[in-house]
Amino acid sequence: MPRIVNARVIVTCPGRNFVTLKIECDDGTTGLGDATLNGRELSVASYLSDHVVPCLIGRDAHRIEDVWQFLYKGAYWRRGPVTMAAIAAVDTALWDIKGKLAGMPVYQLLGGAARDACMVYAHANGTTIDDTIAVAKAEQAKGYKAIRLQCGVPGLASTYGVAKHGARYEPADADLPSESVWSTEKYLRVVPELFKAAREAMGWDVHLLHDIHHRLTPIEAARLGKALEPYNLFWMEDPTPAENQEAFKLIRHHTTTPIAV
Repeated sequence: MPRIVNARVIVTCPGRNFVTLKIECDDGTTGLGDATLNGRELSVASYLSDHVVPCLIGRDAHRIEDVWQFLYKGAYWRRGPVTMAAIAAVDTALWDIKGKLAGMPVYQLLGGAARDACMVYAHANGTTIDDTIAVAKAEQAKGYKAIRLQCGVPGLASTYGVAKHGARYEPADADLPSESVWSTEKYLRVVPELFKAAREAMGWDVHLLHDIHHRLTPIEAARLGKALEPYNLFWMEDPTPAENQEAFKLIRHHTTTPIAV
């Protein structure tokens, strides 16, 4: 059985920040796992180096589930994005090792391929509905079958999730959080208008998506989902904070619009 003899945390920035865990076994086999958490990369790197790596030395790399349970249940402070990003990196790296030792890609160990390709979606952001639709139509012309739409809220100086014109939106950078005026009522009015315009301009042969960025209460999210039902969204993403799992049940009781988390 391969024993873990070392684990290294690698922080790089080839255009954006990445945190990678490299686990090394006594037989020379290595495995890689991604631990990137946008805007909190160094927090994850520190948690891995200070708390996780010491727990791995000497363990059987084949006992993936045992290691996962130990890291999750053995710590007093559980869950949270930093902890789970670190555990996920260990889990992925150990599967990488198992696949190499078996001489098979990991997807074969997990039951084999179920499809030969996967659908991806494009982002269409704009400060106005017209701007967003123009970007979305350009992405549709490129061949995208799914497009996420986000637009500014009229009357607000800025809208979370929509970058300034020409800039790249980074959802979780390392800067201090921005403070801005927000109006849920204005937001709930403009989003259905956005998707009404999108269907009129783009038709029904494209999947449309929207990210709420955790900004609503369960009742508000249910209200939005109901208002979006005529436009057949592929999903509305992160309607409420993910920590409250019961909120999703409440939302689903009131709308058929799918939820992505």
